[in-house]
Amino acid sequence: MAGQPRPRGVRTYRKPALTHEQLVDRWVSRGLHVPDRDRATRYVRHLGYFRLSPYTIPFQRGGDEHQFKSGVAFDDVLDLYVFDRALRLLVLDALERVEVAVRSALTDRMSLRAGGPHWWVDPAHFTNRSRHAAFLRIVDKESQDQLRRQAESDGDQLVFRSALEHYLTTYGDPERPPSWLMVEVLTIGQLDAVVRNLATKADRTAVAASIGINAVLLDSWLRTYVRVRNVCAHHGRLWNVGLGVYPAIPTSKRVAWLTDTSALDGVSRQRLYPVLVSLQSVLATISPHSSWGHRLRGLLEQHPGVPLRAMGIPPGWYLDPFWRDRR
Repeated sequence: MAGQPRPRGVRTYRKPALTHEQLVDRWVSRGLHVPDRDRATRYVRHLGYFRLSPYTIPFQRGGDEHQFKSGVAFDDVLDLYVFDRALRLLVLDALERVEVAVRSALTDRMSLRAGGPHWWVDPAHFTNRSRHAAFLRIVDKESQDQLRRQAESDGDQLVFRSALEHYLTTYGDPERPPSWLMVEVLTIGQLDAVVRNLATKADRTAVAASIGINAVLLDSWLRTYVRVRNVCAHHGRLWNVGLGVYPAIPTSKRVAWLTDTSALDGVSRQRLYPVLVSLQSVLATISPHSSWGHRLRGLLEQHPGVPLRAMGIPPGWYLDPFWRDRR
């Protein structure tokens, strides 16, 4: 249960709205070298000062004055922003594969073992009946919304109706779609909730085993991935953000993991690095020939100015057999 909300601050916000040019002038007054002010102003206009500001912090001296370190230029800040954007896209690539694999594993396991394509309608397969009822309402609403939309048409050989459209306009019984359609209407957060609500550990274990981990890790890692995907999908800062939820560290030798586990001691445990390792661990099972790890290293090498310590990544990280064997 969530605790009581923390008290609000007592100060009054009186900062005025500033033009893009004034915002760039503010950076210059704090010591940032901006050789092309028109270019910097254009970035502030189209990216937003508020979005760019966090990327200036690693280049500041600290303190309330927000003064920049000597020799820092606007392109240093911009490079960090560009890196973070590329990192989000790379992480989304891995998350998509993991998410799709979990959807497939869930419907395969339960449809074949637990009563056919409409297993998910039966509350007996779930621990918390109220959460199951809420889950049914989510799918029902998506179906109703689909029918309220303009009818889809096949058009030609390259245009096809969605699978949900086809089911709803072709079949009247059962009212709800089969499992393999149901999982496609869920967000990753809703998918996580369904998996955690499965009644038997054997089912959760089977879903987890399909992606190379166990049920305990599946519960932890999926919860982390929900948070990470939300950051990425909303174009948030990822490289040094405090996620608040992190993947559990495997204890089983059957799960692909770092050889040097000390790399995740202390502060690194609460950074992005364990998330990256967990994604590569799953990819080792569901996409063993993926170049994802190699692309991660390439991205970091393209941006040598990025402080790896803020991500929890140790020096020489790519030399660990976990990464080296998956190039």
